[in-house]
Amino acid sequence: MALREIGCSVQSLASVGSGCPDLLVAWKGEMTLLEVKNPKVPKSDQQLTPLEKTWHGAWKGRRIDVVYTIDDAIAAVTGS
Repeated sequence: MALREIGCSVQSLASVGSGCPDLLVAWKGEMTLLEVKNPKVPKSDQQLTPLEKTWHGAWKGRRIDVVYTIDDAIAAVTGS
């Protein structure tokens, strides 16, 4: 996985369900939550589900980044 290749720790949260983001990523002491969407599906299917909207809205931590590509994920984690 590309995130691990740049030195990240990656924990899948996909099995948690109930709107919880897909990945917890740690890089250089910072943690980021990533919601992964498939860019190959229609735009209407890339939207946050109602459960995701509720979970994301209730989260009091650092923002949750919605990513569509590996480049998006790397940029979200590294800030570049």
